[in-house]
Amino acid sequence: MESYGGPGDTARAGAVRPTEITALLGRGTAFEGKLHFVGRVRIDGHFVGDIRGEDVLVIGEGAKVEGTIEVHTCIVTAGEVYADIRARDAIELYPPAKVVGSLHAPAVFIDRGVQFEGSCTMAPLPERTTLTGPPPDERPPEPAPRTDPDPSTA
Repeated sequence: MESYGGPGDTARAGAVRPTEITALLGRGTAFEGKLHFVGRVRIDGHFVGDIRGEDVLVIGEGAKVEGTIEVHTCIVTAGEVYADIRARDAIELYPPAKVVGSLHAPAVFIDRGVQFEGSCTMAPLPERTTLTGPPPDERPPEPAPRTDPDPSTA
């Protein structure tokens, strides 16, 4: 069993402790786009777009998240979420959170006092290689067939 000996421990140099936040979108901050991450991310600001990650996403006080979320674990401790949330491990909702959208994870916990409107599926997600790669349905579109005007009708 590996142990963490503190800042001087070279065996785990560069490793992230399980409770360490690796990125933060703070209160009063707004971002629109795609977020792909490895590690633990916390959002307390306004995010619009797609979130995909291999670890834990925490949505906290003051947050407003709109779009789609696909992560290993999603924990909503406060704020507002208008998104479909898919998690490989679990989704946890705590008051005073407000969540509107669909939830899909093997384990879903909704505490008393949470406002939830949407659908909930407690089942494993379909297998996929990684959560941070592009989803299979985001392939480039096929080129449209070329249509040359018929010279006999011109």
